[in-house]
Amino acid sequence: MTTHAHRLGTVLALTAAGTLLASTVSAAPSEPEGAIPVPVPEVQGPLPGGLPGDPMADDIEDTYPFFATTEDLDSHGYVEEEFLVSGTANRYSGGEVLSSHPYRTRLLVRRPAEQRDSNGTVLAEWQNVTAGNDLDALWGPSAEHIMRSGYTWVGVSAQNVGVSQLTEWSPARYGDLDVTDGGTVGDDQLSYDVFSQAAQAVRAAGELTGGIEHDRVLAIGASQSAQRMTIYYERVLPLIEPVFDGYAFMVGNAPSSPDRPEPVFQVLSETDVARIPVAEDTATFRRWEVAGTSHSAWAGRMARVDQEERDLGGQAEYDCAEPPFSRVPLHHVFNASYDHLSAWARGKGRPPGADPIERTALGRIARDDDGFALGGIRLSQVEVPRALNTGSNAPLDAESYFCVLFGSHRPFDEAELAERYPNHGRYASAVNRVESENLRRGHITREDSRENRREAARP
Repeated sequence: MTTHAHRLGTVLALTAAGTLLASTVSAAPSEPEGAIPVPVPEVQGPLPGGLPGDPMADDIEDTYPFFATTEDLDSHGYVEEEFLVSGTANRYSGGEVLSSHPYRTRLLVRRPAEQRDSNGTVLAEWQNVTAGNDLDALWGPSAEHIMRSGYTWVGVSAQNVGVSQLTEWSPARYGDLDVTDGGTVGDDQLSYDVFSQAAQAVRAAGELTGGIEHDRVLAIGASQSAQRMTIYYERVLPLIEPVFDGYAFMVGNAPSSPDRPEPVFQVLSETDVARIPVAEDTATFRRWEVAGTSHSAWAGRMARVDQEERDLGGQAEYDCAEPPFSRVPLHHVFNASYDHLSAWARGKGRPPGADPIERTALGRIARDDDGFALGGIRLSQVEVPRALNTGSNAPLDAESYFCVLFGSHRPFDEAELAERYPNHGRYASAVNRVESENLRRGHITREDSRENRREAARP
């Protein structure tokens, strides 16, 4: 049976031999005078156990990592490993450090097996916990790009909701995890130091990364995680040693006035644009807004089908006013932004800008006569459409309130398609033109553009 927490699984708003990492850490961003150092935590692992397994087994060797990926890692030369990290984390309030507390949590690592296949950049994802469990929201739809590009992906379990669920899901594997100091610290106050120390563990280039060295560690988070990262950036980062080389805030809030030298990238779906104020690009900030896309999209839902069936009992169905989940591939724009952010953090030039989605005088999204949003990055699925995709939707019952995040997808009927495209060749040619333009502008990767062209060429 699918529980309430399981039903939220599509939303992006979730005893082993130990190895202590070496204390030598690779170069981090410049440290302001008086900044609090971020220690390297103790790391144990990789933990034994793997698929297939039983989460409730008494022996850890018979269990496996929660949300272990279903991607074909071997074909990409990748491995997945899980580690426990522990240390002492501070609490921060009103610009002051109040105290420090012990913690113990997990990191899930997906990386190239060999140094030669690494691009030298880590994507450290703050796991989203809106669903009541850890959700690798940004891995799922972008897994193919992450692996073909040689990124190391690290999922950080920083918040109590996700950690508590882990302890119940597999007591043998996760029973001693705690990010609340035995329940004495609430409101995820330790999460910020946990996230920082995860970056330090990666920089140490020990067992956690299989000895692979990285010259850049980027912080990434989606929706609720982007909100947590915004608090981290604005309230905690001014007090501590910086450990990230760049920041990606996806489908969620970002710092209102980024004022640090490390670059900041924000990518918003059409859904998010309706609630987040306009922001101007600066020397260290880029925002991209993508027309026709939704906060929680079809690609992410499909990427998690097998994981949610295996670990949570299945995916929920929703009763929405419009057919849910935009099919416009927002993750294609995520992929391009990761590449730009990685290069930007290396000092290789600023990413291209992009027109914002247009707003009316009342601040609502401006639309054409067909219902498509005007402005923004316009992927070929919007410029040469076979369906109306939007970032808007509404629930028809109380259980489906997350419909507001799913956007909508309404396919055109045969008559509409025939009116728009007299023949298939005309349609494919139009897609090719849009793909070439988006590629020239840097809003999509060559591989993802090639995928869209192949799809358009199919009869």
